[in-house]
Amino acid sequence: MTPISSSLKRGPAGGPRPQDAARHSRHRPRRRWRQGLTPWLFLLVPLALLITFSYVPIINMIVYSFTDWDGVSPDYTFTGLENYFEIFTRPELFRVFVASAYYLGAAVLQIVLALYFATVLSFNTRFRNLFKGILFFPYLINGVAIGFVFLYFFQEGGTFDTVLRLFGVGGEHLWLGDPDLVNYSLAGVSVWRYMGLNFVLFLGAIQSIAPELYEAAELDGANRWQQFRFIIVPSLRPLIGLTAILAVSGCLSVFEIPYIMTGGAGASETFVIQTIKLAFRFNKTGLASAAAVVLLVIILLVAWAQRRIVPEERATS
Repeated sequence: MTPISSSLKRGPAGGPRPQDAARHSRHRPRRRWRQGLTPWLFLLVPLALLITFSYVPIINMIVYSFTDWDGVSPDYTFTGLENYFEIFTRPELFRVFVASAYYLGAAVLQIVLALYFATVLSFNTRFRNLFKGILFFPYLINGVAIGFVFLYFFQEGGTFDTVLRLFGVGGEHLWLGDPDLVNYSLAGVSVWRYMGLNFVLFLGAIQSIAPELYEAAELDGANRWQQFRFIIVPSLRPLIGLTAILAVSGCLSVFEIPYIMTGGAGASETFVIQTIKLAFRFNKTGLASAAAVVLLVIILLVAWAQRRIVPEERATS
């Protein structure tokens, strides 16, 4: 006699026995519950870290923005909307956004240059791997090191003035001391550093476009400019929108390059540098927290407006 496994026992009609079917039906809800719980078990640690180091500090910052806390004393007093009232009634606190306009222009320039180089190097170009490394390399350098390098680069009579004299532009310039030149100099450094990141993003997106589209366009007689306009740009539209949001948020929250190179002196002071001075130099952590909340709200509003103006395209099946 051949042994038959209990899990394979059949009823009179050849189907599963009634008691086996009942047992499987009892275990089905438990199996579904385990399957639904499994993804959350994998997300437990990342969510705990995200909440601990992102959302809890944000909540604390919002709470401190309604107080007069000095950042040192264990005690503080709730002052309501007094900090926000002071921010919106002191024009000098918002005057620093003028410096952000220079970085916004630099962000637009770096997106245009990154898209240009990504398009050129996505086709068969000599030494394209070398140029890819050269363009991406500045993004790998630490921001503090970049600040010190360009601090000597823009020194009066330094490297930049020497290069300009080779092209017939004489004289020595106060690139970091002249209020009319300092923001142009700092914004140029940001273009040099962050263009590599946008370049890599655009390059990866362009290389993911199906080669059949280029072949069909060439058969129709399309040149490189027409391929760029009607194939590459429409394919990169979501990515361009994302980089635009990052560019706006980045120009509003510039910190390390102007802080290292000029200390935020004069016309080079940004909103973040001003907020840090309020917190650590003048011991007005409550006011600085309110300024940080205002900056966060401005960035969220800009991102929302950008999404409304340029809505995200959804894939249709």
